[in-house]
Amino acid sequence: MDIQALKARVQAEVDARREELIRIADTIHAHPEVAFEEFESAALLSGVLEKNGFAVQRGVANLETAFIATLQGAAARPVIAFLAEYDALPGLGHACGHNLIGTAAVGAALAVQTVLPELAGSIRVIGTPAEEGGGGKVYLVDGGVFDDVDAAMMVHPSSRNMTRRRSLTSYKISIEFFGRAAHAAALPDEGINALEAMILTFNAINSLRQHLRDDVRIHGIITHGGKAPNIVPDYAAGRFYVRAADTPYCTKVLEKVRACAEGAA
Repeated sequence: MDIQALKARVQAEVDARREELIRIADTIHAHPEVAFEEFESAALLSGVLEKNGFAVQRGVANLETAFIATLQGAAARPVIAFLAEYDALPGLGHACGHNLIGTAAVGAALAVQTVLPELAGSIRVIGTPAEEGGGGKVYLVDGGVFDDVDAAMMVHPSSRNMTRRRSLTSYKISIEFFGRAAHAAALPDEGINALEAMILTFNAINSLRQHLRDDVRIHGIITHGGKAPNIVPDYAAGRFYVRAADTPYCTKVLEKVRACAEGAA
């Protein structure tokens, strides 16, 4: 078997499908869909694969926008999976390039299809929704989607080419404060301001940053800060991401962030 000749044929197929793949990526980019709502994107990607002879299962692991597309070569194993992401960022669209990730997975599968009859094994495109904060792949793992997969791969757009890179441990937390409402002009002394506790939490986290390692990232938003300026907020809520290069240290930082909130309360 001439591996270089097989690679050349695969590369030639990618080039031959260039315009089709660009059109798919542009279509997904023009119609961004957030986590678990990627109905058009999932239908487009799975539909292209189905049209090209792949056996498609939709709604896998009880996720409406997840799918599996499979094609077998000369033997069933090994199973090589290409992971397709296609969800967008809320308010930003495809700023993280998931339209390219999904298209690349489909393009890779279509290209390998041209030489698959000469190879032992199957290729599988796994549509993985909700990468941006939804944990879609976790549901797929729990649902057994990867149980018989021998190797899985994907690409992510970047400013440079890398064969591997490290990722940050990430914790997602929600913080709530409960106070007591009062008229802010008539009876401000009767109120307990939950929003002030949230603001103090942000300030405490900002003071904490100077005592953390360079690899730590803490970012948050206020999701609820009150109902009207003339009412002392009796409820405030926020969401935070805490990240670090290794899990033990990230866990320590998480506890420090928790202490910031407890101190503000």
